[in-house]
Amino acid sequence: MRPMFDRSSEADAVRTAIARRAFLGGTGVGIGAAALSMLETRRVSGAALDASATPPARVHPPLPGLPHHAPRAKAVIYIHTNGGPSQIDLWDYKPKLQEYFDQDIPASVRGDQRLSTMTSGQKRFPVAPSKFRFEQAGRCGRWINADLLPHTSRIVDDLALVKTVHTNAINHDPACTFVMTGSEIPGKASLGSWLSYGLGSENDDLPSFVVFTPLPDINPSQALFTRMWSSGFLPTRHAGVALRGSGDPVLYLPNPDGVERADRRRMLDALGRLNERGFERYRDPEIRTRIAQYEMAFRMQASVPELVDLSGESARTLARYGDDVQKPGSFTHSLLLARRLVERGVRAVQILHRGWDQHGNLPKDLAAQCLDTDQATAALVEDLKDRGLLDETLVVWGGEFGRTVYSQGTLTKETYGRDHHPRNFCMWMAGGGVRGGVSFGETDDFSYNIVENPVHINDFNATILHLMGIDHERFTFKFQGLDQRLTGVEPQRVVRELLA
Repeated sequence: MRPMFDRSSEADAVRTAIARRAFLGGTGVGIGAAALSMLETRRVSGAALDASATPPARVHPPLPGLPHHAPRAKAVIYIHTNGGPSQIDLWDYKPKLQEYFDQDIPASVRGDQRLSTMTSGQKRFPVAPSKFRFEQAGRCGRWINADLLPHTSRIVDDLALVKTVHTNAINHDPACTFVMTGSEIPGKASLGSWLSYGLGSENDDLPSFVVFTPLPDINPSQALFTRMWSSGFLPTRHAGVALRGSGDPVLYLPNPDGVERADRRRMLDALGRLNERGFERYRDPEIRTRIAQYEMAFRMQASVPELVDLSGESARTLARYGDDVQKPGSFTHSLLLARRLVERGVRAVQILHRGWDQHGNLPKDLAAQCLDTDQATAALVEDLKDRGLLDETLVVWGGEFGRTVYSQGTLTKETYGRDHHPRNFCMWMAGGGVRGGVSFGETDDFSYNIVENPVHINDFNATILHLMGIDHERFTFKFQGLDQRLTGVEPQRVVRELLA
């Protein structure tokens, strides 16, 4: 009778797997090796460092040769308004639309536009002018929705508004993936992960990339996809670390009852030695990533409680952000923590505010979303500016696409809905080497087609990288036989018209 398992074959398979891993580990970049050696020099011991000793290496070092040029910004705070905020109702002022109320959008304007399944079956496509009041604000005279964005109106002279961003995707999942990873295909690395991988961080006790996912009152169940802050094919230690809005900011971060910090230190040291033996045997770089992540978790046990303690913030600062600033999990609280993170040397902070998907009852729901975000967004820019941090911090605001000029569903003077519109939408940048008060690109009278200066989403991403000191064409990672880039393989450009 033949045995159920051929143990000689099994042993050969194990040896082959080990050899394969050793080959890949030996010929690859050896990701994590540098991290381990650096972490070893930074073991928390409580003893003072010898002033004559060599300064310890950084936990999050940049890649050799980066940045490629002198950066204008040291950190990015990216506010993603998930769902697609309506450019027509916030930024892209189109007064002539009032003449077209409830008339079908001209076929010459709509052209062969791909429609989503939400409106492809409509018999009519009636034009829905914005019901909101627009005013010119700031020295630059920026037209802006004065009803919904009164606080943002104060900072328009600090903003570089792009009215002609466009994308390839028409549905949320691929469009969000595209905005954050430069591709509709899942599995790519996110913007924050690329920045973490390339530039590291100046803080040794916090992650280099931190994420917040505050829940709004409107449409809180709208999906967010972890691929928007995933490291994709990059080492997993560059994935965004999401801080929770309730309970412990990071699950399982505190020690259980009866476990002292010194006990945890001894356990991690022993576990690190075991994992190192595993690495020497299998040459799997993710083993050393695991060692680095355990070490970072240990450091965060001390750094995170200090981060979320707002007792040192002045009453003026707290009032500037708004009533929800002391409410963990709110958008307002997240933005104040974002400022505290970049103040401490964290490289990238991402805030994803969901629910901007107004297919119906847009005026009421959009007003609620702006009420939740307007004051804190303006406060963040003003706060950074007052602290001298805006010049070295790039603030980004925008969604994954825009909204249609025609109404989805019922149209009245007071209410309407709008479908997804990838052809043009608005995003803005502030600080970090950006020319404040500028507006770039123009759309037609229907905010439906770009007529001047289109900006692909990967042009926008290339501009972010440039401001961070990175040449997007030279910033690559070998994966599946390709030199992968955040900005994809097609030609993209830095939008130099936005640069100071």
